[in-house]
Amino acid sequence: MPNVRHSLDDTDRRITAVLLASPRASWRTVGACLGVSERTVVRRAAPLFHDGTLRATAVRSPARFTGLVPMALRIRCRPQRIRAVAATLARRRDTVWVDIMGGGDEICTITFLEGPDARNALLLRDLPATAAVDSWTAHSLMRVYPASLRWTAGLLTSEQLAFLSPEPGPAAEPATAAAREPSPVTAVDDALVEALAADGRATYGELGHRAGVSALTARRHLDALVRDGSVRPATEVDLALLGVHAEALLWITVAPGGLEATARALSDHPQVRFAAATTGQANLLVAVAAADLDALYAFLTTAVGALELITGIETVPILATVKRTGIIRRSPHSAW
Repeated sequence: MPNVRHSLDDTDRRITAVLLASPRASWRTVGACLGVSERTVVRRAAPLFHDGTLRATAVRSPARFTGLVPMALRIRCRPQRIRAVAATLARRRDTVWVDIMGGGDEICTITFLEGPDARNALLLRDLPATAAVDSWTAHSLMRVYPASLRWTAGLLTSEQLAFLSPEPGPAAEPATAAAREPSPVTAVDDALVEALAADGRATYGELGHRAGVSALTARRHLDALVRDGSVRPATEVDLALLGVHAEALLWITVAPGGLEATARALSDHPQVRFAAATTGQANLLVAVAAADLDALYAFLTTAVGALELITGIETVPILATVKRTGIIRRSPHSAW
C-alpha cells in the first residue's frame, strides 16, 4: 500500500470532515454539502482511501449487541516494553482504541469484550500473566454520549452538519444492553456488520455478497442497524492531518446529580471527540482533540472551568495512537 499522506490541503480536510460526520455519504452528497463538484470529490477522496490516509469501518454498539462488555482500561507498564504491550493490545479484535499516555508508562484502551468470560480472562488471566504490566484499573462504560462521536475538527458549519441529516438520537446512549433492550440481532446482521467493519464504503451489493444475501436485503438490514444505533459507520484518519496536535484524556469527577448535564455540555463541544460516563473514582471520561497546548489550556479553563459541578479532573496527554475505531494506525505521525 502507498504511504499515507503527511499533509492535506483545505479541500481535502473539508472532504474528510464530511466523511467523519457521515461516513457513507455519497460523493454527490459530499460535494453538495461543500459546494464543490462531485468530480472534485472523487478526484480528491478516492486517492485518500486508496493510500490508507482515510479508512472506512464500522463499530458495533454495546447498547444493542447483547453480551458486549464495554470497558476502559488504564494499564501501567514498564516504559521499555510499553510499545510491545500496546501492539499486542491493538491486535486484539475486541479493542476499539489503544493510546500511549502521559509519561510513556501508561496505556489507555477502550475494549468491547465478548461477555463476562472474556472480561474475566483479560483481567484475571491475560494482564496478570504479562510481565511488562505493573498494574491496571478497569472502568465500565455506563453511558456513551453520541454527540461527541460526530466530531469534525470544527471544519464544518452547523448548516453543513444539518445538511448531512444525521439520525436523531437520545442525548446519551446506554453503553450496556441491560440498560436498553436491543432488537434481536440475526446471523445476517452479524455477517453484514463484519463486512461493513472491513470496508465501511462497500456498496450494498458487495456487502450482500459477503453475507450471502441480496443487495436489497443488505440495505434493509444495515439501514435498520444504523438507524437504531446498533452499528456506527466511521472514518479513521490521523487527527494531526486535520490540525490536531494536542490530544488528551480527561478523567473527570462530577457530583452525581450533575453528571448528565455536564456530560451533555462537554459532548457538544467541537473539541470533544468522545465522552462516556464510567465507573471508578472519576465518573466521566472525555477525549479532547485540540490544535495545540494553548487551545487545550483554553478548553480546560473555559469549557471545563465553567461547569460548576465538576469536583476534580485529571488531564493525561496522549503521546502516541496505536489503534482507533478498531483500526491499527499506520499514520506517519503516530510514532509507530
